[in-house]
Amino acid sequence: MASLNVLNLTETTFSDQVLNSAHPILVDFWAEWCGPCKMIAPILDELAEEYSGRVAIGKVDVDSNQNLAVQYGVSAIPTLLLFKGGHVVEQLRGLRSKKDLKTVLDKVIA
Repeated sequence: MASLNVLNLTETTFSDQVLNSAHPILVDFWAEWCGPCKMIAPILDELAEEYSGRVAIGKVDVDSNQNLAVQYGVSAIPTLLLFKGGHVVEQLRGLRSKKDLKTVLDKVIA
């Protein structure tokens, strides 16, 4: 179960919550059947709490939102895209450690 601080993003809400976000937002493209996606979920929950008010964390289920996955060239999951000012500023594929993710987030808010 995702943290209350993690946004559930859909094709309908993506523009408002990601492209028009006042804060940087890390978007996790995932699927329920994906093992590495399940492994990274608790890390993202922790980061959502630790970076609350500075960086948002959101999740896009690629099975339910295939158009977003295609639009952003997601060919493997998990894929993490970091948006700032409506643009992708960082792209990470595969399972990453909390330390790696914090390094990327700290760089974008510095």
